[in-house]
Amino acid sequence: MPQSPPSKILLITRNLPPLIGGMERLNWHMADEISKYAEVQVIGPSGSAARKPENVTLREAPLKPLPLFLIVTFLKGLWLALRWRPDTILAGSGLTAPTAWLLSKLCGVRSAAYLHGFDITADHTVYRRLWRPTFKKLDRVIVNSTPTRDLALAAGVAPDRISIVFPGVTLPKTRKPESSISAFKQQHGLEGKKILLSVGRLTTRKGLREFVEFSLPDIVKAEPNAVLLVVGEAPKNSLGAGIQSVESIQAQADASGVGDHIKFLGVITDPALLATAYEAADVHVFPVRHIPNDPEGFGMVAIEAAAHGLPTVAFATGGVIDAVSQGQSGKLAQPENYTELSEGIISHFSSVTDLDGIRSFAAQFGWEAFAKKLHIALGSSAISKQAA
Repeated sequence: MPQSPPSKILLITRNLPPLIGGMERLNWHMADEISKYAEVQVIGPSGSAARKPENVTLREAPLKPLPLFLIVTFLKGLWLALRWRPDTILAGSGLTAPTAWLLSKLCGVRSAAYLHGFDITADHTVYRRLWRPTFKKLDRVIVNSTPTRDLALAAGVAPDRISIVFPGVTLPKTRKPESSISAFKQQHGLEGKKILLSVGRLTTRKGLREFVEFSLPDIVKAEPNAVLLVVGEAPKNSLGAGIQSVESIQAQADASGVGDHIKFLGVITDPALLATAYEAADVHVFPVRHIPNDPEGFGMVAIEAAAHGLPTVAFATGGVIDAVSQGQSGKLAQPENYTELSEGIISHFSSVTDLDGIRSFAAQFGWEAFAKKLHIALGSSAISKQAA
């Protein structure tokens, strides 16, 4: 029996490098994984073509200003959709969902979007009036967590159009050699320290300044050698995210008497170096705050930490409840309960880490599993026997 031709998927998104963050990594992996079983073309921001996956064709639109990005994206998308005839036009976030929907109607193909929590709750008048109503018109809405599904339902999306596909993670084949970890600690003055690791953009929702004020002093009191190692910086081009600058976090640390117990490494783009940071740490801290209209959609960094055998201690808010397995990959504290959060972190200093248990949880989120679930969610007929 002859095989069906591969399906064609056009992915339209602004969330790609040179922007840096979890959504950007997700969109690159999404394009890469889909390209193993389908033909994929991408329209993304200027500068993204230099890092594109090998099997993906990419066209660029100006990153800024935003209206120009949206106009150019639509025009290029229309030309490509009419010429190439994709089976599905997929928006990589809520921002490009109206574009995907309109192009799908003009060209008679399916529409879909991968939505994060903030895509649905963004409190901007124009966005809420013009963007949000589009979500319930899409043929498929893919969400990144159980709480995001609840938000989509509240926004009027029909239950039978929604699929949950958790973001994926790269599973390391081996741990970093001790020599690399020792060299990393020596380079950053971390020898003999208990390392708390924070990875991610310094936004208001991530709550690092509040953690430094309300938790870090208690942690340092219990463990004087504790150091908070911060990987990341305030976002420069993201939309809608309030920021916490390095300076404001350091100022709070100084005011709280723990100024010597925090180190900022900035953004680490080298995967090998980031893996070393994960494996050098004792616990990953994820003090995400519950902020109305600005939920944590998933918490991919907690899965990345688990892939390296590093437990996460976090607040049980938003999609974090799907990204941390209580008692297996870490501990969840009640939102805003900094005493419980501190105690959870301190307990990890004296406990034996179950590397195999933590990694087994992360294994459920491998990119191969992500690709299979995404194909099913998109209704793709292009899943090969290898992928099935």
